[in-house]
Amino acid sequence: MDIREAQTDDIKRIAKLHAESWRVAYRGMYRDEYLDGEVFEDRLHVWQERLTSPAPNQFAIVVEEGKNIAGFACAFGDDDPQRGTLLDNIHVKPEGKRRGGGTRLIAEVARWAFREYPASGLYLWVLEGNLPARRFYERWGAQNADLQEFMPPGGGSVRSLRYVWPTLAPLLSIDVHVAARGASDE
Repeated sequence: MDIREAQTDDIKRIAKLHAESWRVAYRGMYRDEYLDGEVFEDRLHVWQERLTSPAPNQFAIVVEEGKNIAGFACAFGDDDPQRGTLLDNIHVKPEGKRRGGGTRLIAEVARWAFREYPASGLYLWVLEGNLPARRFYERWGAQNADLQEFMPPGGGSVRSLRYVWPTLAPLLSIDVHVAARGASDE
């Protein structure tokens, strides 16, 4: 597995993977009409914007297996004055879980955040019902800090939890060679 920064040539492949991931992980939490319909177009719009006009504090990466994108992550450095860098997206192909890609992505985001924003912690929002993702973040030392109700794309209402790493130390200590063997990926 190789990690590299996302490029404009990746827009459609990232959007497709993002939509596939949501269809699997968010089924029963997001509306079926949205997941079965416009989710790809919605994610395509997001990724076109992010990769053609990136925010100055944006960091978007992909993990590849051969020529295929197996996962991606997108973070916004020092996004919150208290919580630090926002890990806005981290997704691995559903059939590629437990192979180390997610662990490698989160470790790379932590290294970037530490280089660019050394005083910053890291946080993300995860749907309350997404138990596999919650277990994955908890395994790497994240703590559940907040609960929020929000309206997802496509309508409805879901509960989301803010998981935080006040310090990047647990993520900076990840051995990417262990991750490459898939020892601790969700």
